[in-house]
Amino acid sequence: MMNDANISNSPATGQTMSTDRVAWVDVAKGICIILVVMMHTTLGLEKSMGVTGWMHHLVEFAKPFRMPDFFMISGLFLAATINRPWRLYLDRKVVHFFYFYLLWLIIQLAIKAPFQISDGYTMMDVARTGVVSLIQPFGTLWFIYMLPVFFVVTKLFRTAPWYLFAGAVTLQILPVDTSHLWSQFASQFGIISVDGHWVLIDEFCSFYVYFLAGYLFAPWLFALAERAQNYVPTALIGLASWFLINLGLVYFDIAKLPIISLVLGGAGAVAIVTIASLISRLAVGKALNYLGAHSIVVYLAFFIPMVVARLGLSKLWPTLDVGTMAAVSTAFAVVTPLIGIALIRRIGFGYFLFYRPAWAILASKPASRRASIQPAE
Repeated sequence: MMNDANISNSPATGQTMSTDRVAWVDVAKGICIILVVMMHTTLGLEKSMGVTGWMHHLVEFAKPFRMPDFFMISGLFLAATINRPWRLYLDRKVVHFFYFYLLWLIIQLAIKAPFQISDGYTMMDVARTGVVSLIQPFGTLWFIYMLPVFFVVTKLFRTAPWYLFAGAVTLQILPVDTSHLWSQFASQFGIISVDGHWVLIDEFCSFYVYFLAGYLFAPWLFALAERAQNYVPTALIGLASWFLINLGLVYFDIAKLPIISLVLGGAGAVAIVTIASLISRLAVGKALNYLGAHSIVVYLAFFIPMVVARLGLSKLWPTLDVGTMAAVSTAFAVVTPLIGIALIRRIGFGYFLFYRPAWAILASKPASRRASIQPAE
């Protein structure tokens, strides 16, 4: 692991990382963000068209490990910063993400409001939903809402990490379901919500164990990535075994059962680490490396090009099958935010969308304009 002397604020997660970024980590994040965009695009398109396409099978295969790996990667470098003073820690791990969550919440609400009003909701309904989004993560933004919670809980209980891990494992196994509680709350206050459960509670129980595993088992994961490059045939055999097991358990619809889901999530996360390590030196690895280095830029903004592609293809090419439509929409939704951030850097306007401005940085006063903004990454 790196020490504080060799780390700087990273653009993708607000985490601290080496100034020489670890290639396989960014490749793994690149794979994860593609899987996340693929899921939202495919399921949204299938729901709107009432048809299931071939991409649905890929989404289902990735379901056991898609978010576990994303959270595990987010915890990898926590050891380098967890002992920092609370003011600096909260600035980097809470305020940082809250800025981007609040900003993109406003953007998403502004885009969705006209459609919700046309469906019969009032501006007061929309405003109420925005307020409630401070305790109920909104739509696709739930990942950056949960990360600060994970960071704070881990720091609070850092002196007893293995008790904390045992508790996280227990929560993941327990059948926690707040759908009834949330439905009552939402109906009582007239909240517009597509989420049928209390995201903060349910997703904490489901995914905190993987974030904590990234933090606690980071040395082992880095060693695994190195060994995979040194023992390629063994790594490929292991990946083939994992692929068949994951495929079989998903196919027979038992992947979501208690304990099995926990094991599959961990195994899938380890598999993504291995895959990322093996391809990090290839041409495709370099492309995924760049994508992973900007993964949260894509995460924040992909919903706009996703909707544009979905509506555009359904109108301009209605005979295209749903699976191919979802694949094209996924590619468009992934690439467009990368083009957007490149244009922002070129024209020098719009930095606030992906870079935290100086007024939102609480830990210290920046020494220069370069230091006065902190990227979302």
